[in-house]
Amino acid sequence: MTNNDPYAALRIKEFNIFLLLRFALVFGWSMQFVVIEWHVYALTNDELSLGIIGACEFIPAFFMAPFAGHIVDKKEKRNLFALIIALFSLISFGIFWLTSEAIESSWSTDSIVIGIYCLVFFGGILRAFFGPTIFSLIALLVPKSIYPNAATWSSSTWKGASVTGALVGGFLIAWIGVHQTLGIIFLLVILALLLVFLIKKKPVLNTKTNESVKESLKVGLLFVFSDKVILGALTLDMIAVLFGGAVAIFAVFATDVLDAGSKGLGILNASLSLGSILTMLATTYLPITKNTGKKLLVAVFGFGLAMIVFGGSKLFWLSITALFIAGIFDGVSMVIRQTILQLKTPDEMRGRVGAVNSMFVGSSNELGALESGIAAKIFGAPLAVMLGGCATLITVITMGFKNPALRNLDLTEDIVGHEVKEEEA
Repeated sequence: MTNNDPYAALRIKEFNIFLLLRFALVFGWSMQFVVIEWHVYALTNDELSLGIIGACEFIPAFFMAPFAGHIVDKKEKRNLFALIIALFSLISFGIFWLTSEAIESSWSTDSIVIGIYCLVFFGGILRAFFGPTIFSLIALLVPKSIYPNAATWSSSTWKGASVTGALVGGFLIAWIGVHQTLGIIFLLVILALLLVFLIKKKPVLNTKTNESVKESLKVGLLFVFSDKVILGALTLDMIAVLFGGAVAIFAVFATDVLDAGSKGLGILNASLSLGSILTMLATTYLPITKNTGKKLLVAVFGFGLAMIVFGGSKLFWLSITALFIAGIFDGVSMVIRQTILQLKTPDEMRGRVGAVNSMFVGSSNELGALESGIAAKIFGAPLAVMLGGCATLITVITMGFKNPALRNLDLTEDIVGHEVKEEEA
């Protein structure tokens, strides 16, 4: 009988510490994203500059991801996570420094913008390591039988931090300005760094010390591309994020389409994330392991429809409602994808599979930002978002017909199997 305790993962002390540090890190990260987008657009007044920010993060994150996965599988996860957070704190401090009065009075606008682009680029390198490390660490904190519950709480924490971070970021820009807001972000990253040391070191499960980097990368990629369920789930999310998302150009909507200002920007970001977190919390009580594939297809289709409505809206209340509904579907999709990955991935390959996940979904956030910026420049922001939503719908329909393994996926037996193994152990 499956574990129906909605708080199963929360009964593990180290997992709670992990959730707290992840909240602090993502809260600061989300604020930083909003602040950078707002500040760069204010400096340049050019939609393409927002796309460039996405490109600066996408390029290193995408191409470093396979190597990052190899390293994550070979290294101890707690200390590696601490190193990544420490390096990220330097980037946060650098952006804080670039917005200081001393720099703004002595540097040209172009130099400041280029400096921000460079720091975002280095952040992209770290981004390649964040996803695989977190994905691998979660599996070492909780037993396999409660992976779906842990994935739900982890995703909910991520979205919760996103919703509050985006909302607070927008309001803090208006209240205390860009520079002071970035100072708060730096302190949050330092807090996350301190918390990570409350988690004990974990064993390294990949013991193939003689495996070359090339062989390691090949094994990881072949595993993902040979599993139609994992490949289908990653492809769906990648297309939805790449073409259906519009977060990178929310500043354009807030400023030029809806006339809502920086507070409106925070509300737009928050609306999308709020729908996600409420749905994720609901899935702790309403498990998604039955008819998993069909639920995933419906969720991504609903996300695409909601984004089409957002793109065509000129009313602020309708825009935030559409984003809230999009967030609901996005929350279901995210929990299902994380559950599939956690249950279907062998322990010794979590770093590499997490890296491929980052390439498909994580990096598509940045590539999607570039796509959104270019499309907004060519078609205008509203039409660009509507076309992206249509691309998402076409992908879901195609995947539903072409991938029966994903369409008919049901994870109930997987959960029962893990519970039996743990009871026998």
